[in-house]
Amino acid sequence: MTSSLLMPRGRVRTRGSDMGEAAGSTAPTRILDWRHPDVSSLLRRLDLPTDTEDASEARRTAALRQAHRWIATAVRPVYSVQDERPVSAVLRRGRGSCSQRLAVLEAVARATGVATRVRGLLVDGSFWYPRFPRVHRLVPHQVVLAWPEFHMEGPPQNGRPTASWLTVSELFGDLDELNGSSGGGFTNTGPETLFEALSRTAIDWDGTTVCPATGPACDLSAYVLTDLGHFDSRDALFAQHGQSLCGTARLLAEPVMSRRSAGA
Repeated sequence: MTSSLLMPRGRVRTRGSDMGEAAGSTAPTRILDWRHPDVSSLLRRLDLPTDTEDASEARRTAALRQAHRWIATAVRPVYSVQDERPVSAVLRRGRGSCSQRLAVLEAVARATGVATRVRGLLVDGSFWYPRFPRVHRLVPHQVVLAWPEFHMEGPPQNGRPTASWLTVSELFGDLDELNGSSGGGFTNTGPETLFEALSRTAIDWDGTTVCPATGPACDLSAYVLTDLGHFDSRDALFAQHGQSLCGTARLLAEPVMSRRSAGA
């Protein structure tokens, strides 16, 4: 199949048996370059605190929601295939894929003192077929998805604060709460992208949410081929498992795909 030829050769994408618990970090990385002046300018524009050490989980979550709303409005959704593009470059271009826009959100979190990590998911390429009905043979069989998580302070236990990881799926409420909204699930068609959808509906990669009997699905677990585990950063995930397309395919596809609107 053509899509197989577009994928990196000789790379086996399975979960490592010796993977420990990813601690995450607030440190800048090559992708999450939050110390870049373009990212600092965004923080000033959003008037977000630069240190949330004493902030409550509610304040941290509210700040991330604010950042998400700004990104959804100001960074135009496109089909870019360069998952390792630095956040500063995405902001400078004013457009980005779902993966790149999620990276912007992670960079904002780290810049405001909230540690992040990502869960690596190997997703069946057929999940994206509805967006490319005429050329779905060119969609890679497997897509590497970096799904962010944010380190939050949980309820105290024995008088001491606890820490927990908030997935981006639950940034706007727990999955059952989002599933109960009247908006329905996510179809991966039309103007709404995965990035926008997570603010109004359940995006469930594990099949733990009871979905409505009718309407678009919120349970997307059938598309997950492999759970690659957690990584301290998306840089670490892509370093180990590579991007969805091989370098040559990205070089040829990027000039066209990075300008094709995903919200049309």
